[in-house]
Amino acid sequence: MYKLLCLVAIALCVCCTNSKPEDGKSKKDGRQDNDSTLYGVCGIGTTMHTLQLITSTSDTLTIALLGDEDEDTVLVAGGLMAGDRMAVTAGKGDYGLIARRVVNITSLLGRWTSLDRDFEIAEDGAVNSNVEVETSKWTEWRIFNGHLLLSRDTFDIISLTADSLDLENRNGIYSFRRITAVPVPEKPDSLGAE
Repeated sequence: MYKLLCLVAIALCVCCTNSKPEDGKSKKDGRQDNDSTLYGVCGIGTTMHTLQLITSTSDTLTIALLGDEDEDTVLVAGGLMAGDRMAVTAGKGDYGLIARRVVNITSLLGRWTSLDRDFEIAEDGAVNSNVEVETSKWTEWRIFNGHLLLSRDTFDIISLTADSLDLENRNGIYSFRRITAVPVPEKPDSLGAE
């Protein structure tokens, strides 16, 4: 009987261990272990003071974009554009959810450069460095509890616009500018062709 109970206990441990997401990877609803961030798409019902967030489970949340008593506005990094992927940290207020920080993930994606860094934040969670001799390369990224994690470094997003990204951590403020691909014009087959 004792052996049977031990086998059942081991089987339960194995089943429970295998049912957890690996290494904090995304769960079915898009959230990560211990991540309070809400993920979804900005809906067409978004206004100046209200974010309509359509989650990956097709829930539609209405989140107020009001500041705290200490702040006049909520940090909305990257703007609010219908159809863009968003990451939102919010708290409960008297009348529903109130945003604390909103990050437009679609605006965050792309190639960024500074004096010593040149990297691309890719859709798949990878960071691709364009500088061969770079100390402490960033290789992956994610949003976690409203912060941007670049490999082992954690940053607050101070500003995110179409052409600039400002990050801050305990070591200082880092400013990057966006690099956009310039289309190369096609060469004509022959000059003066009719």
